Amino acid sequence: MSSPWTVRPETPADIETVRRITLDAFGNPGEADLIDALRADPGWLPGLSHVAETPEGEVVAHALLTRCRVGDAPAVALAPCSVLPAWQRRGAGDAVIRSVLDAARASGERTAIVLGHPPYYPRFGFEPASRFGILAPQEWPDEAFMALGLDPSAGLPSGMVRYAAAFGID
Repeated sequence: MSSPWTVRPETPADIETVRRITLDAFGNPGEADLIDALRADPGWLPGLSHVAETPEGEVVAHALLTRCRVGDAPAVALAPCSVLPAWQRRGAGDAVIRSVLDAARASGERTAIVLGHPPYYPRFGFEPASRFGILAPQEWPDEAFMALGLDPSAGLPSGMVRYAAAFGID
């Protein structure tokens, strides 16, 4: 069965739409402001911010990977991810997350990290990061802080995760 979604890398023309999607999905400006700050961060990874469109061309979902580190090893952090409320639970979020993770694999990334809903992210292969010796930089629920190996031929690094400065996590 083919997906009804067209998923593609974000373009400059999508910036305002992504902001609106994020504001509507989260109900406050925090995540939208974070995306703006991440775009300005030196760790911004061109091509790893994707949107999903309806068959009519309306952009309704967004997912973003940014540079982080696990110990001394480069990794990517999946956040924020958002879907317009009217389009949630229809597969747009799944499609855009799978697309951005596939793009990360294709660009040679080896490890992805996410802090998110424990029932949702395992469908993409994420597991509790602690299983791999990956440590959260703050006190977060073990089941919500997850990691995914993007390269099956390589093991995951271990150590403390350091996020981009825009996250405000020391």
